[in-house]
Amino acid sequence: MLLTTGVKAPSIRASKINYKSPFLHPLARFVTEEAVAIMFGIEIDQIERIDCYSYMVYIHATNVSRFVSYADFPPPPSTGTQFSQVFWRWRRRWRRRWNSKYAPEWWQNFYIEQIQKTFSDDDFLEWCKVLILIKSALSDDAWHLITQTIDNVKGFVKYS
Repeated sequence: MLLTTGVKAPSIRASKINYKSPFLHPLARFVTEEAVAIMFGIEIDQIERIDCYSYMVYIHATNVSRFVSYADFPPPPSTGTQFSQVFWRWRRRWRRRWNSKYAPEWWQNFYIEQIQKTFSDDDFLEWCKVLILIKSALSDDAWHLITQTIDNVKGFVKYS
């Protein structure tokens, strides 16, 4: 007899990310479907394809057709913790594009959503490690909202 607990398991889907260049950009590991969806305020299902070229990322989705810089993507835990060398790329991009020394506001939404989706202690700790490493890239308000989310999620995730 199959029992259901009411908890939705993450769905398995085919990746929509295509690598179109023989040379992989160092920040290509930061490109995720979740980041694209939050960046443009769309659902993941609306993304048709994400093409990673040598120096730019092409996003094609419902009502979206745009080239995006690799420096616009936030680092997920799957990239490891060796990304401190790319901070200068982010800061230069933010200063030129938004006249700010902090990450765009949608980064905080990305991290908040990903923390809320964690199912295990290990995933939760990996997200926390990444956030500690990029804390200086987030504004004080963004950091406050993210830490509130972490505190709320700690109660649901068995934290050891």
